[in-house]
Order: sequence, then structure tokens, then C-alpha cells
Amino acid sequence: MWNQFLEDYFNFTKKERRGFIYAVSIILIAILLPFFLRYFIKEETIDHTLFEKEIAQLRIESSVRKPYNKKYDAEYYNDYTPNKLSNVKKAEVFFFDPNTATVNDWIRLGIKQRTVETIQKYISKGGKFYKPDDLKKIWGLSKTDAERLLPYVNIKSPDKGFQQFEKRQYAENVHSYTPRIIQKVDVNLADTTAYIALPGIGSKLSQRIISFRDKLGGFYSIDQVGETFLLPDSTFQKIKPRLIISNNYPVKKININIASVNEMKVHPYIRYNIANAIFQFRQQHGNFESVEQIKRILIVTEEMYLKLLPYLTIE
Repeated sequence: MWNQFLEDYFNFTKKERRGFIYAVSIILIAILLPFFLRYFIKEETIDHTLFEKEIAQLRIESSVRKPYNKKYDAEYYNDYTPNKLSNVKKAEVFFFDPNTATVNDWIRLGIKQRTVETIQKYISKGGKFYKPDDLKKIWGLSKTDAERLLPYVNIKSPDKGFQQFEKRQYAENVHSYTPRIIQKVDVNLADTTAYIALPGIGSKLSQRIISFRDKLGGFYSIDQVGETFLLPDSTFQKIKPRLIISNNYPVKKININIASVNEMKVHPYIRYNIANAIFQFRQQHGNFESVEQIKRILIVTEEMYLKLLPYLTIE
């Protein structure tokens, strides 16, 4: 039995034995190859001589370098001042009159040559300095120099002619106050031009006010103007003191005994349901004997009645 098992699993053909030998040979070559390559590849040698020389030189230099001397460094930096490194002369300060100061005076004050030339041209053309702050108007004069010189400006003789001109000019510009007369606007008689003259009212708002007035049949109260569509309450409160209303202007009334539903619903205060209710009540109970009878209609409130009263009639 064991002989048969061994024969079945370990008996190779000639081709299989050849392949096995090739595989083992390749594995052995791969394992042994690194050991033999060093005999065929020449290793590159690195010369460390130069590097070691540089290290030695650095050690020598560090040993002969002077130790840090704090006192020496402090003296060196204190001695390093712009005045010792340059020949620029330090600016002076003294009291001066910019109207009479010479070129040398300006240079002594530390002003650049180009700026001095600008000042001299300004004075030669009739320019004057009337107050110390006028220095700040000089083109090319830095703000720092102007602030430095302001305490030393001493203007001795300002131009009298300039003072007289200034006083005369001031006297001519004085206007006597005349109180403005505010025109009142009658809300029932005013046209678009009169409304546009009011503050905050343009052409569109003026047209809306007049259109609202025409649909109502006239205003019986100034407060009704404030109900105009898209008229801000702040604008209305601003123009309200300038509005008046004529007592003798009759508002247009609607006869509730003969008016149709379409005629009544055109009025801004009478909606279709109110107009239809008035018409149906009249159809059922006959003509109204008084305007107050519309209060018998359930949907007509007291507030609505008082608002409609000036626009309704039975005659």
C-alpha cells in the first residue's frame, strides 16, 4: 500500500524531472549571485581628505577668534550715528517771519533747496502768509517739518489790504433774514402742481391723491388724505400742517334709493358686499326713509356708518 502511494505521488516523468532541476538551479543562482558580484564590481572609493582638512581649518579659526566683548560692541553701536557718517548739517530752529525769511534762513531751518525755491516763487508772485497754519499749504513741505516750525512762526506785519478785503467781502455776503411764507394747500381745490410743492410729494403721489379725492367725491376731513394708496404716514404727518379744507365745498353724495350696485361699489368706502346688501334691503323693504336706516343691515357697523354718512343721501 505504501509502495503504491509513494509511487503515485513521487514518480515523475522525464519532462517533470528536467523542469524541477531547472527551477532548483535558478533558485540557487539567485541566492548565490550577490556573494559573487562583489568580485566583479569595483567599489568607488571616497576620499575624505579634503573634508577633514576643512574641519581642521575651522577648528583653528575658532580657536584664534577673539571672545565676545559686550563693552566693545556697545561702544561700536553708540558711536554709529548719522551725524558722524555724513556731512549733513543739523537743522536749527529760531523765530522767523515766513514773509521776510531769506533763502539761508529756510536752509538753516532744515528745509530742502527745492522747497525753498517754491516758497520764494510764491512770495515773488504776491503770495503772503497770514497765519502760521499757512505753512501747511506749501507744496513739498513735509507735515513733520511744518509741525516742527509752527511754534516758531512770528508774522509781524500781515497785509492790511487783505484784512480790508476780507471784511468787505464778509459785509457783502451778509443777507438779511426774511421769514418764508408757507403756502397752505386746500385739499379739495389743489391741483397736481400745488401738491407737488409739498415736501415729499412727487408727481405720482399728487396724482394718486387727486384720483382718490375724485373717487370719494371730495374730502370732508384732512385725515382722509392720509388714506391715499402708498402715501407714507411720515410724509402725511409732515405735510398735514400745510393742508386746509374748505367748509363750503360740497362732497358728492350717492342716493341710496336709486343707485345701482355698480354705481355704489365704485366708491372707495363701499365694497360690493355692502352695495349689494343696500340694494337687496331696498328691494325687500322699499326705499329708505333716512340714511340711518342702513344701520339695520347687519354687516354695516357703526364705524362704517359714520364713515359713509357724509357721502349718502335719500334724495
